Amino acid sequence: MILPDLSYETRLRKKGFKNIIGIDEVGRGSWAGPLVAAGVILPKSFKIPQGLRDCKLVTKQKRIELAIIIRTSCLSYFIAEIPTSVINKVGISQSTQIAFLKIVNKINVKPDYILSDALKIKDLPREKQNAIIHGDQISASIAAASIIAKVYRDNLMKLFAKKFPNYQFEKNMGYGTKDHQNAIQKFGFCDIHRTGYNLNYLFT
Repeated sequence: MILPDLSYETRLRKKGFKNIIGIDEVGRGSWAGPLVAAGVILPKSFKIPQGLRDCKLVTKQKRIELAIIIRTSCLSYFIAEIPTSVINKVGISQSTQIAFLKIVNKINVKPDYILSDALKIKDLPREKQNAIIHGDQISASIAAASIIAKVYRDNLMKLFAKKFPNYQFEKNMGYGTKDHQNAIQKFGFCDIHRTGYNLNYLFT
C-alpha cells in the first residue's frame, strides 16, 4: 500500500512556498448531518506518525490518536462545519466550496499554497492550489486534514444520536446503511436529514 508522504510539500517548499495547507472533507455522501472540512498546515520538521493515511483506512481508535498528534504538532488547523440547512439549500458541491474557502480565509496561519483532495476552490487563484486525485492517500497534509475532519464529525454525529436516537447516528454516522434506511421508513426524516438528496424514494 502506498502511504501518504511529504513529496508535494517538499517540492513546493523548494519553490519558495512556506505555509502549505492540506484540505479535505468528510460527510459528503452522508444522508444526515453536516459536511465537515478541515485544513492543516504542517511544519517543515513534521515527522509522519505511523499509520497516517486516508481517514477511511484507519481504525476509530487510531484516528483519535492521530488527531491528537496532528493538532499538537501542526502549525495551525481549522475546521469548517456546513449545516444540513445550507446543504439542502445550495447543494453539496457548493457547500464543499464554502467550507474550503472558509478554511483558507479563517485559519490563523495564512496559507500560501493549497493542496486539496480533488477539488479546486473556484474563488482562489488556480496557480496557488493543486487538487490531487486521491490526495488523502498521497499527501500527508491532506491525510492529516481528513483525520481531523473525521474525528470531529464523528463526535458531532454521536451528539446528534442522543437527540435523534431512532436513527443510530452513532453507528452509521448519517450514511445510508440498511438500518438507517429502515429507520427513515419507520420514523420519517428528522431535522438533520438532507432532504435535498431526494430520499423520498425510500417511501415508494
